Amino acid sequence: MMSKDIKAITVYAASSCKIDRRYLEAACNLGKLLAVHDITCIYGGGANGLMGAIADAMLKTGGKVRGIIPQFMVDNGWLNRKITDVVITFDMHSRKQLMAETGDACIAMPGGIGTMEELLEIITWRQLGLYNKPVVILNTRGFYDNLLAMLRKIEEEDFMNHDVKSLWSVAKTPEEALRQVLGHETTA
Repeated sequence: MMSKDIKAITVYAASSCKIDRRYLEAACNLGKLLAVHDITCIYGGGANGLMGAIADAMLKTGGKVRGIIPQFMVDNGWLNRKITDVVITFDMHSRKQLMAETGDACIAMPGGIGTMEELLEIITWRQLGLYNKPVVILNTRGFYDNLLAMLRKIEEEDFMNHDVKSLWSVAKTPEEALRQVLGHETTA
């Protein structure tokens, strides 16, 4: 996929508000970068944490944001009411499928169990040939170091093919993550 083909990027990110400010700054920086490059952000539709930070930064910079959120999350008041492009799904499975389908690439920011599950699922889909778009792990402050070590261990112990490094790339900064998506670099 060439950089000119990247019109929307799916971003997986935390909804927690109790996180270190530096993670929020990285989310804001990524949001601004996507907006400046006229790339739509496809995300989980939440108002809090990194999800809210990236959406708010994009909107302030004139970017386009599409939130994809299941009805039960809307019912619980978790929808970011500032965004106007919202797709409400029946369940989490529909949400994840639609997020993967509508983005031209995926960037996983730090997050909790939900973010981990989304990231590992998209890597699995990539390994199975069900998702053939760039996947970048944004390793802000070394957040994903232990997961990356675990993935290396899985490979070393022959639970995964030895060519898995082509399934994702790793970036330390939002700028590097966007460069990798646009250039479709792989650096595991």
